[in-house]
Amino acid sequence: MLNESKRILFINLETQKLKIEVRPDLDQYLGGVGIAVKLFEENFSAQLDPLDAKQPVVFAIGAASTVFPVLTKTVVVFYSPHTGELGESYAGGRLAFAMLHAGFDAIVLTGRSIKPTYISVRSDNVVFRDARAIWGLPSTVIGRIIREREPGPGKRSIIRIGPAGENGITFASACVDTYRHFGRLGLGAVLGSKNLKAIQVFGTNSIPIKDFKSYWKAYRELYQKCTETELMQKYHDIGTSINVEPLNAVSALPTKNLKQTVFENGESISGEKFAEENLVRKMACVGCPVGCIHIGQFRREFDKGHEYESISVGYDYELIFALGSFIGVKSTEQILELIDIVEELGMDAMSAGVALGWATEVFGKGIVTEKETIVPLAFGNVENYKKALKYIANVENEFYKALGKGIKHASSIYGGEDFAMQIAGNEMAGYHTGYGSLLGMSCGARHSHLCNGGYSIDQGMKQPDIDETVQKLYKEEIERCMLNSLIMCLFARKIYDRPTILMALNSIGFSLTDDDLTRIAESIYAVKLRIKRAMKFEQTKVVFPKRFFETPSMHGLLNEEVAYEGQKKYDELAGELLKKYDAAIQK
Repeated sequence: MLNESKRILFINLETQKLKIEVRPDLDQYLGGVGIAVKLFEENFSAQLDPLDAKQPVVFAIGAASTVFPVLTKTVVVFYSPHTGELGESYAGGRLAFAMLHAGFDAIVLTGRSIKPTYISVRSDNVVFRDARAIWGLPSTVIGRIIREREPGPGKRSIIRIGPAGENGITFASACVDTYRHFGRLGLGAVLGSKNLKAIQVFGTNSIPIKDFKSYWKAYRELYQKCTETELMQKYHDIGTSINVEPLNAVSALPTKNLKQTVFENGESISGEKFAEENLVRKMACVGCPVGCIHIGQFRREFDKGHEYESISVGYDYELIFALGSFIGVKSTEQILELIDIVEELGMDAMSAGVALGWATEVFGKGIVTEKETIVPLAFGNVENYKKALKYIANVENEFYKALGKGIKHASSIYGGEDFAMQIAGNEMAGYHTGYGSLLGMSCGARHSHLCNGGYSIDQGMKQPDIDETVQKLYKEEIERCMLNSLIMCLFARKIYDRPTILMALNSIGFSLTDDDLTRIAESIYAVKLRIKRAMKFEQTKVVFPKRFFETPSMHGLLNEEVAYEGQKKYDELAGELLKKYDAAIQK
């Protein structure tokens, strides 16, 4: 902890045996995603199914998690049942704080519990609890039940899954402390396959800092940047939902299954509209002074006679895109209702919304009928979307079973592949900005818009330049490997430039240089590439759905040949890095 050799807790769910290892060899990866992917590489098998009991799940915290402002995230690495390759997801909340004070840099889960179980991880023990009585309950309820049964208020974190994870929906999420999530790529399904309903982490250890004077100077400087400059202001004020109207204005907001990029009702679902109509609270992850978690509220009738309850749910840009513009939903209240259902079921909101978009279009084109969809689907029909979300999570029939494995899988069975808006098996993010957003998801190690911020690269360009785009994507992909070894909230990347990172880390006992940060970043990315190679991923075989080239982006129509050429150029760059590290290993 804090520049000491990494302390790893191994938990075998089947045998209920524990092991703690101290791993000085992992120091070269700094922390966070670096140690997570290395531990995953050591323990996974590419020959086994992603949901095989032997496959590991690795949670890890960063080199200075919660010790400095906005270093608040925990990473989890697993074999994604959704894409069939690297699964990597991040969540805030209290989890990094709890793991730090429990004394573990990483927790590695293997095996499958013989019955539904939840576990309580503490500094000195792991307690296994029978979860049969809570199996099947929504994730929104599980947190309250565990809080009432287990010790540690204020110093614990609770990860839990919903019915979607139990039923093997490949884009099932895991909720963390009510308003944060390991959302994408199917961690919920992996935990469900292990009969693991929830994990509580609880720690009370103190964290000594040798040179407190240097640490406090660095902390104060970072705190002031977060709170007294404009660098983080927008995230506190309206949050990421402020992006709705600007993206709509430049024709980059995916709408109605990407049939268009301007939503005629964009103003009615804007961040400003949410703030005016629904915003009731702002929250922060532990260790963050910003408070970017925006909580909206809507009324729900629960009984006849005008009996209502107020429901609070978190919202941000990606949820508004996926459960709003992408499926033609035009009011803030209706979007919050859909978010609430997704939360209860325990699904990734982005994949769920994009899946509904594809299902709506195949129904509208007559490719499927009500025999498959059970209810008629039409853009903006919120009541039937509520039902369809439950049909997916509950695997209601063969159509929803296929849809629960993602739209790449469902479209391979039913058709509509040209407008199944996924990239390498992961449903698209909320940007149709240009080649950067498209190639960023294709070439990103986990096929996420956050791997390299391709959408932001597009927005910074006056005219598309494929060579410049590829170079920037590659550079940013590698840099974010280093940033995610800390692990910071990526909203703060303008605060944590390299000189600032070195100042902070060296104030708590590290002795790093700029060259060291580059080496760390490249070595982490090389491990990811090795894992993907073992999983038989081939970059140049990723096929883009035709609609990406039929609907204008903010830079106009994209050229299919240019996109594939860019993908090839990126693959060549990544291949050269992999060769370099393969050669180093052989020496």
